[in-house]
Amino acid sequence: MAKSNDLIKVFYGPEGTVILLKSRLEEEGITSLIKNDSSEAFLGVSTPFTDLYINESDLDKALPLIAEIKKSI
Repeated sequence: MAKSNDLIKVFYGPEGTVILLKSRLEEEGITSLIKNDSSEAFLGVSTPFTDLYINESDLDKALPLIAEIKKSI
């Protein structure tokens, strides 16, 4: 059975941590997407928290890296 390439949210946190995690995932060949859907963005207000998404097919490979980053914060 083929694995899905649907995007799934794997982390929500401070932008700096999300950027660090994205970089770590990319070192392992895992493509990720940073997304911030603040409903207040149109007012020029930014939220300090950001979402990180990966392809569902990369989840097994990404989970240990995510756990590693979570330990350090």
